[in-house]
Amino acid sequence: MSQQPQIKTTVVGSYPVPDWLSALPSEQALIDATRVVIHTQEHAGIDVVCDGELSRFDINHPETNGMIEYFLKPMSGIRSEVAFSELVSYRGLKAMKFRTRPPGVVHGPVGSGTLDLPQACARAKALAAKPFKFTLTGPHMLAKTLLDLHYKNLPDLAMAIADALAEQVRYLDADIVQIDEANLPGSPDEWSWAAAAMNRVLDAVKTTPAVHLCFGNYGGQSIQKGNWSKLIDYLNALHVDHIVMENAHRPAEELAAFRGLRPEIGLGLGVVDIKSTEIETADQIARSIERAENILGVGRIKYIHPDCGFWMLKRGIADGKIRSLVEGRDRYEGRQTETALPA
Repeated sequence: MSQQPQIKTTVVGSYPVPDWLSALPSEQALIDATRVVIHTQEHAGIDVVCDGELSRFDINHPETNGMIEYFLKPMSGIRSEVAFSELVSYRGLKAMKFRTRPPGVVHGPVGSGTLDLPQACARAKALAAKPFKFTLTGPHMLAKTLLDLHYKNLPDLAMAIADALAEQVRYLDADIVQIDEANLPGSPDEWSWAAAAMNRVLDAVKTTPAVHLCFGNYGGQSIQKGNWSKLIDYLNALHVDHIVMENAHRPAEELAAFRGLRPEIGLGLGVVDIKSTEIETADQIARSIERAENILGVGRIKYIHPDCGFWMLKRGIADGKIRSLVEGRDRYEGRQTETALPA
């Protein structure tokens, strides 16, 4: 029996949409594509796999890979039709410069509506042989993308969205449930109410709760500006097992900020730069882990992973980065990669 690694490998969520799925989409094609994505991770030796978030891809909204519309469009209290006057109002908001129109307009109390995350989770988990992680977008980012004509108060809207998500999350059967926030790093002053909303979702997780934060990614570019030191209070307020952070694309000196992280919270270290098409070597991955543990202490790193999702990369590049992730961890821990036989 092989020794279990001290540091686990995982992915953040998304995977490049296979060309054949985009060309001939169907329910069966989606299941087949999800099977390919999960098997690719398992064959590479990833410890905690994900479904590639394929079911939420929306070709009409490539700027957010469906991470917004997929969740908001089915919710009650939110309409998709946007009047021109509402577009003008939305385009005047500073926070959403990367969007030209809102995913919806809040016109009444927000609820789950027809959203059905448990079905998407169950369908993907049934294809996995290893521990499975399901991901969803957090209430802070979802609230900030909307044009709100009902609550007229951003924290109140975030809490309502959090309650709708929590209703879904209670029924998720995944080994890890990860909630993603890609807007907060650019608005650290909103951390207090953002943490309260996030905790409403995290408290509904019946297995292992995790949170992913990054500075956004569109066309290989960061969307948000800031640094991790301004969000340590937010991280420490979370009711979470571990966090999954963007580090590879960030300044090396930022790692020192995580010395202030509560020891009860496991640290997930981003060691693969998804904003670069260069595939990291195993030695580079191992050195990244070593540098982090020299700064934060041996045993502080619980997971290593890419900085964010792979959806903007070519499949061959994403697959190479996944393999290097495992090989680098094994090299750091003094283990040889066990090459799995094809299923």
